[in-house]
Amino acid sequence: MPWRLLRFGLSSKHPEPRMFTAPTELRASYDVVIIGAGGHGLAAAYYLAREHGITNVAVLEKGYIGGGNTGRNTTIIRSNYLTPEGVKFYDASVQLWQDLSEDFDLNLFYSTRGHFTLAHTDSAVRTMRWRAEVNKHYGVDSELVGPDFVKRACPSIDISCNGHAPILGALYHAPGSIARHDAVAWGYGRGACQRGVEIHQQTAVTGIEVKGGKVVGVQTSRGHIATNKVLCAVAGSTPRVTDMVGIKTPIYIHPLQAMVSEPMKPWLDHIFVSGSLHIYISQSARGELVMGASLDPYELHSTRSTLDFTEGLSAHMLDMFPFLSNVKVNRQWSGMADMTPDFAPVMGKTPVEGFYLDSGWGTWGFKATPVCGKTMAWTVAKDSPHELITGFSLDRFRNYSLTGEKGAASVGH
Repeated sequence: MPWRLLRFGLSSKHPEPRMFTAPTELRASYDVVIIGAGGHGLAAAYYLAREHGITNVAVLEKGYIGGGNTGRNTTIIRSNYLTPEGVKFYDASVQLWQDLSEDFDLNLFYSTRGHFTLAHTDSAVRTMRWRAEVNKHYGVDSELVGPDFVKRACPSIDISCNGHAPILGALYHAPGSIARHDAVAWGYGRGACQRGVEIHQQTAVTGIEVKGGKVVGVQTSRGHIATNKVLCAVAGSTPRVTDMVGIKTPIYIHPLQAMVSEPMKPWLDHIFVSGSLHIYISQSARGELVMGASLDPYELHSTRSTLDFTEGLSAHMLDMFPFLSNVKVNRQWSGMADMTPDFAPVMGKTPVEGFYLDSGWGTWGFKATPVCGKTMAWTVAKDSPHELITGFSLDRFRNYSLTGEKGAASVGH
């Protein structure tokens, strides 16, 4: 390390404030308790404090900040969904993403790349055309393009995919982007702390007290908290928390794995997704190829990675990019995806008064972080669902009013 940089770092004239405060004790009561210090939980705390003036908030995390799915995703941001509810919701999120670095005074490495969803069959082409038309109707920049367009955008791609699944077209979504996932959690966490919110790490929730159909408190590994409002934002651990209040949901948990390569010189400007090959890929600012596939085909509450995933994903990657055969894999990991039958989230109020859900994010939660925090903060503060999340209510499963997003979320990305 250069001496001038070290001297600056050790100088008392230029003290660097802590990213987060570290409260030592839990208060006896809070206006709102948020379970889960990932991107969604911290974003909700941030907007509760900034936009609604509610600062007596505790964010409880059994591990560490951003240590769950926020730190285990592949950071793709897009709004090219299929349903009107999904398109409007995720487009609002994309708009928020574009100003987050400035809001936080923190570089999130937000980078607009352009997102290709590849079509390998005639039926897939029809679906891409359908999605493009829905997107355009709501002002989202998406279009159906042919294989020549794909090849010009990425000369290195094998359009024939080794003859296994030739690319017939794609949905091109110009606003598609990537960002640094851990920095997002840090930015929201720091902003919430600066406004008076307390973030308690290594604090597990062991029970939620309900009396007369209302939340009255939370039991933790560090003691009891009195509160009338609890927001659950714990991704793959959602069923464990909803069991505490006696709520049944259709959420089921599957592992979702990903991996990154050794750093390479920049060559992949865009984001590519293939539902037929079950892969998606982008290149990070450090030159790593960030790669993922579909859900593991079994229900399991685990973050253990497997060799089978690496072998299968690598084979399909070589169908599209055969020149990568000598590139090494640096690391792989797994997260727990909380899936719903209609591939749309579960957000808003529940039958238990004062208990709010932010769940069912499956493979599409990172991109929704800003708008999810904003809408859930509104919902908790007003005790009324924000207009953007009315299509994601829990009671849609009882009323058979599903929000069918499977056509736009069939691959983990």
